[in-house]
Amino acid sequence: MKAIVSTDQAPAAIGPYAQAVKTGGLVITSGQLPIDPATGAFPEGIQAQTRQSLSNVKAILEEAGLTMDAVLKTTVFLSDMNNFGAMNEVYASFFTEGSFPARSAVEVARLPKDALVEIEVIAAL
Repeated sequence: MKAIVSTDQAPAAIGPYAQAVKTGGLVITSGQLPIDPATGAFPEGIQAQTRQSLSNVKAILEEAGLTMDAVLKTTVFLSDMNNFGAMNEVYASFFTEGSFPARSAVEVARLPKDALVEIEVIAAL
C-alpha cells in the first residue's frame, strides 16, 4: 500500500507523478528541481540551485513527519560535473556530519527546464 505525500511548501508536480510516496517504511521523493515554490523561478548558480532543491526535499520530508536525518540515500543529477565541488559544499550543510546518507552523483545530458541540479531521496519512516 502507498500513500501520496504532497505539500505546497515544495513545487507542485508538473506531470503525472507525486512529490513523494510513502510505502513499506520508506518515503521516496521524486527528483526535486530548484524551483522556488513561491515564485516558480530558479535561483542563479549551482549553490543556490542545490540549496533550493534540498529545501524542497526537506519540505516534502517534513510533510511526511521526517527530518533530513531520516534520509538513507540520495541521487544527485548534475548538468555539469564541474559543479560537483560547489554542489557538495551546500549539500553537506543539509545533513548531520557523521550520519551522511549514501549517495550517487551523476552528470546528465540535460535536466528539465535546463536546471543545473536535481535531487531525489529515499528516507526511512
